[in-house]
Amino acid sequence: ILCTVFADVLGLPQVGVDDNFFELGGHSLLAVRVVELLRARGISVDVRALFAAPTAAGLAGSDGRAEVAVPENRIPDNALTISPDMLPLVDLTRGEIDRIVARVPGGAGNVADVYPLAPLQEGILFHHLMGDSGDGSDVYVLPVLLGFDSRQRLDGFVDALQKVVDRHDILRTVVLWEGLPEPVQVVVRRAAIPVESVDLPEGPDDEVTGRMLAACPGAMDIGQAPLIRVYTAADPVNDQWLALVQAHHLISDHTTLDVLLEEVRAFIEGREDTLPAPLPFRNFVAQARLRVAQEEHQKYFSTLLGDVTEPTAPFGLLDVRGDGTGVVESRRVMDAELAQRLRDQSRRLGVSPATVLHVVWARVLAATAGRDDVVFGTVLFGRMAAGSGADRVLGLFINSLPVRVQTHGAQVLNMVRSVQNQLADLLVHEHAPLKLARQASGIKADTPLFTSLFNYRHSRNAEAGTDKSLEGITLLYDQERTNYPIGLSVDDTGDGFILTVQVAEPVSGESLCAMIQTAAEGVVTALETAPHQQIGTVDVLDPAERHRLLGEWNDTAREVPAVTLPELFQAQAARTPDATAVVFEDVELSYAELNERANRLARLLIGRGVGPESLVAVMMHRSADLVVALLAVTKTGGAYLPIDPDYPAERITYLLTDAQPLLVVTSTDLASRLAGGEPSYLAVDDLRSTTALEALDDTDPTDTERRSTLLPAQPAYVIYTSGSTGQPKGVAVTHLGLPSLSAVQADEFAITAGSRVLQFASASFDA
Repeated sequence: ILCTVFADVLGLPQVGVDDNFFELGGHSLLAVRVVELLRARGISVDVRALFAAPTAAGLAGSDGRAEVAVPENRIPDNALTISPDMLPLVDLTRGEIDRIVARVPGGAGNVADVYPLAPLQEGILFHHLMGDSGDGSDVYVLPVLLGFDSRQRLDGFVDALQKVVDRHDILRTVVLWEGLPEPVQVVVRRAAIPVESVDLPEGPDDEVTGRMLAACPGAMDIGQAPLIRVYTAADPVNDQWLALVQAHHLISDHTTLDVLLEEVRAFIEGREDTLPAPLPFRNFVAQARLRVAQEEHQKYFSTLLGDVTEPTAPFGLLDVRGDGTGVVESRRVMDAELAQRLRDQSRRLGVSPATVLHVVWARVLAATAGRDDVVFGTVLFGRMAAGSGADRVLGLFINSLPVRVQTHGAQVLNMVRSVQNQLADLLVHEHAPLKLARQASGIKADTPLFTSLFNYRHSRNAEAGTDKSLEGITLLYDQERTNYPIGLSVDDTGDGFILTVQVAEPVSGESLCAMIQTAAEGVVTALETAPHQQIGTVDVLDPAERHRLLGEWNDTAREVPAVTLPELFQAQAARTPDATAVVFEDVELSYAELNERANRLARLLIGRGVGPESLVAVMMHRSADLVVALLAVTKTGGAYLPIDPDYPAERITYLLTDAQPLLVVTSTDLASRLAGGEPSYLAVDDLRSTTALEALDDTDPTDTERRSTLLPAQPAYVIYTSGSTGQPKGVAVTHLGLPSLSAVQADEFAITAGSRVLQFASASFDA
């Protein structure tokens, strides 16, 4: 039976028991078809086994997980009231149900069903509620712009679309949450598609897409059915009619749009009697929420992510609450020869091209994030274990879940195998909520688990203008956006791959596409000729780009003295001793005065054991004394650790505990915040200190007085990261780069003897 099903799905005369499904051309869409055909024959299969051991023999030895028995919808037609016992998939009180019914036009008689959200719907609702683009648009309102050769054809399309909406419950669904214990989706029985005529704004004739998008609102009331609407406009210059079809991502994914348009086509062509009976989305929701226990999901993701404490942030992009504003899209068709080689290697290894491209994306992320342990989101098809008929049910089936790839020392072939196994394991958990995976990791609660998304999909019509199957109708534009600042969508067209990158500015989408192409070339070449090559040695920059970055852009050499920060300052003090160096409120110090005060404090610190390689924390209020203290520490040869006294007590404690400074320079009013007297401190304004300072020499300290020689390669200060990607980490900055920095800044900002620089940032901040 398994061999027969494999052959039927792959369109082959026969398939042997040991023939690999993917080597023969199988992919995820066809895998869903395999599951469906076997289910129709009464055979439940383990979806993971189909990907981990994709042969009839391997599949025969696996036991599939049984489907959840989904209770029937108990709301009768023309119900006058709805009671809790009529809603077996959700636990609501009579009062909560009444609140829902009050929101539905037509009341209880127009309510067909109520049930919870699917996993990704929960995430989209969260970002919908958190989003604030400023222009009222919603990143999850998906636009499709169509051109029609006549108004009659446009009207026929809208009529057919309404009939498809009438067929499918998910297309007549709204999402409600206010006053409820959890968000629910409510299916209404009747929902007419809003159709509104708009006038195209003035503009160039060849920019009709942008003008049409500008004329139509980008937001949608998700509590009003249907979550589909149409805007129409005449375009006489181009002799066409336009229809902007907007659908909310809460009810639709890529496959749903394909099926929806196929059904529209069937109605237009009079073939509606050939369409299969529609199946309810509620069945999928039940499978998604009940088929795998939450504890099983928790165990898997805890094992995978428990020791991940920082997100992978390519190019430093961390904002995952965006609305798509400032995100640019770039598209590139993979070189045809490379695409074929990639398919050849995938088939040879018995894996899908998606697996190899996951490895490629991991390599690009490792390079752009500066990490050898990367986590990114992958979009799962969501229909593998979604129950009977999942291949033809409309709705939001996809889910985004984390993939973790550790690249350090990993060989290319081994990584392909490792990623293949991880993706197979992930299929068992394809309906797990992303929030569960994030909670299972070691990431802090206010930090994202990942900031980039990978989406591999099989697309029949991946390029605008290529769909000729509906006479007189042309696809002019479509776009899918997410809240993530960086994303890669790979459209598998059957013979090639189209790469679509969406990335937040100022990162170049074209450059990122080029990196992906280069990395793919490197991974495929390694699989062909050197499968044991380490993945970290695979290039992500082509030779021209490498030369531009490392040669042209890095050609900034200039002569600067190899001196320390104290030497730089002392030279300036010698040149302009009477010039003003620091002003704070009514305190003004010349270069000579600042130098002398710093020299005296440096000698006091040397007497307390401070010298080269010592670390001294400085916790003082913003003042001239703060500048004196920082400069004094460097004159001892030590490195200063600036601690802002406005920091929370927990952060101050963490910095002192982690850094273990020899001494803390502070003031009497702040000394009480140093719990337990550890480390020891010096309050520069107490009587003993001021008395001692007055007696000390104010000339520049020498290496003879320091405990050892002060060298440019030694640390000048230590700065801690913000902790936005995990625990704050101390970074030592040596004297070596400071002469270059001061020279460049003086040049770039045209600083002269009369310039003033405002120290507005915290002393603990370093750009």
